[in-house]
Amino acid sequence: MSMLSTWPGKFGRRAAGRFVPWWRMVQLGALLTVLGLSPSSYRGPLRPVMARHLVAATAPVLWWFTLLSALAGLVITRIVLVTAQSYGLSQYALEMVVRVLVLELLPMTAALFVALRWAIPAGTAVAAMRRAGTLGAMRRAGIDALRTEVLPRAVAGLFSVLLLAAVSGMVTLVLAYLLAHGFSPWAFEGYTRMVGRVFTPAVTLVFVIKTMALAFAVSLIPIGSALHDPEAAIGHAPAELQGLVRLAAAILLIEVASLVGNYY
Repeated sequence: MSMLSTWPGKFGRRAAGRFVPWWRMVQLGALLTVLGLSPSSYRGPLRPVMARHLVAATAPVLWWFTLLSALAGLVITRIVLVTAQSYGLSQYALEMVVRVLVLELLPMTAALFVALRWAIPAGTAVAAMRRAGTLGAMRRAGIDALRTEVLPRAVAGLFSVLLLAAVSGMVTLVLAYLLAHGFSPWAFEGYTRMVGRVFTPAVTLVFVIKTMALAFAVSLIPIGSALHDPEAAIGHAPAELQGLVRLAAAILLIEVASLVGNYY
């Protein structure tokens, strides 16, 4: 009987332990969104800090990611074109490339790339400052640590995901046209019509929401884990591991929701 009486309490504590970190992420995201939309976050001494983080999060990976996505796009597009031609389905090949690469793979790949290159190291840096007491010392000195240390890292991750997804998508669309039609301008009208058929208003809305959700998840979850996880959790499991597990779950849920929105 005693075991039955204690089981609901243990289950409730475990459920609360799972739910509370996600609720804190939502609160942090709302707070950072308000700060990010405030013009004062980009004025005075905060402007060079924000600019430095934006450049650090985007410039080192932009060319490499664009090159890698272009190479992958070339290989995948060529395979799809040759396979479709062999089955007499050439008219559907480019539409499949746009749907698979531009709509599904590239935004998710950009999010994972930025997460590994920027967001998780940024969360590690915030966790280190938290353990060292730097954030507490800044608050006691009257400095807004959230605006000066956390917001620039989050905005940089958000901007990097959006920029990489946009640039790689445009490059893939151009390369797909060149592989299918060469440098001839006569097929451009039909190609743009095909792209327009893929990007219907509903699909475009889902695509924008998905990309924004991935960008927010990448920019918030690793830093939120570093800020709000208990000290014992940070001491026994690295902050980047906590953020990586939650980020993987969030990306999976976003991708599943996107597939359901587009194809069901």
